[in-house]
Amino acid sequence: MAGAETLVEFTRELREEGLSVGSTTAADLMTALDKVGLASAADVHAAFRCLTVSSPWHLEVFDRVFVRFFGRYLTEGLAMTAPPQPRSWTIRRVQRGGVEGDGDDAGPEMETFTGASWTERLAHKDFSELTKIEQAQVRSLLAQMMWRPAPVKSRRRRPSAAGDRPDLRRSLRKCVGPEGDLIKLEGSERKRRPRPILFIADVSGSMERYTEMLLYFAHAARARLGRMETFVFSTRLTRITRQLMRRNPTEALSQVSGSVEDWSGGTRIGECLRSFNYDWSRRVTRGGPVALIVSDGWDRGDPAMLSDEMERLRRTVHRLVWVNPLASREGYSPETRGMRAALPHVDDFLAGGRLSDLATLVSLLESLPERKK
Repeated sequence: MAGAETLVEFTRELREEGLSVGSTTAADLMTALDKVGLASAADVHAAFRCLTVSSPWHLEVFDRVFVRFFGRYLTEGLAMTAPPQPRSWTIRRVQRGGVEGDGDDAGPEMETFTGASWTERLAHKDFSELTKIEQAQVRSLLAQMMWRPAPVKSRRRRPSAAGDRPDLRRSLRKCVGPEGDLIKLEGSERKRRPRPILFIADVSGSMERYTEMLLYFAHAARARLGRMETFVFSTRLTRITRQLMRRNPTEALSQVSGSVEDWSGGTRIGECLRSFNYDWSRRVTRGGPVALIVSDGWDRGDPAMLSDEMERLRRTVHRLVWVNPLASREGYSPETRGMRAALPHVDDFLAGGRLSDLATLVSLLESLPERKK
């Protein structure tokens, strides 16, 4: 049913989908396969799931990858696990003057309400309204968020039997040998890789209630994508890519706060983008990245400079996305002078003040076309 190479590739695919599988998982899967045998596909499915799935929210992902790899070998139906259903939460309220308890006296004074699960509530709650406990829960959900950006063709090439270009090096190498008198042209094709991300976040005073969660989002994205350049700005631009490489997000954000000198200061978006375009653009925009600018648009600088620098940045990236946390609020309209100067040069304008808004952003990144239309 599956060889060692297939199990290694299967494990790698699970890891890319967000499952916490270790370096020895492929060997464990091979051992399990020897134990359960190949007579029952359902037994193999259950054994593999026990070794790789550690959260109920990963069951659906595991089933999808399992069928993609081994579906052609299945001779019987599998009872696929449905995604976990939203859990209910209960609020018990006590009338004024009463005390909540377990005794009989407390019963008539309490009302019970049942609603959506805590994940559903947090997904649609503004980051500025989160309690300390809810912030910790949102950080945990951000760390589990799946990132599968749309791939793009690389300039590097790999061997392929149905490639679009002859591989002369491999062809000539095979001329040396028993079949050297027969020249068989080997083919090659361009590799596919995830499109890089450029993350530029506003950490000025007006963004203070959203900065922490958005930087946790950036840390989770970097862990999933690998190739991601991150900058923050207020009155000056600071590169924090190296600080976000730390595995622990709390330590990473502590390093970031210690290296940013103008945290919670004023906002000069145009000047900071000018600094990026002239000092960093040629170094970090190779490969056609998607640029994400996270800011509420409140700007004390020159709107004309902001417009010019946005246009210059747009020419160097594949797509320019502006994420505004305030756009999550009902009735919001981008009327600030910073937003009016930037919007004509933006490909996508998205909200970013809630967990559900960030999920929408991830969905956009997963559906981007390979070429600009």
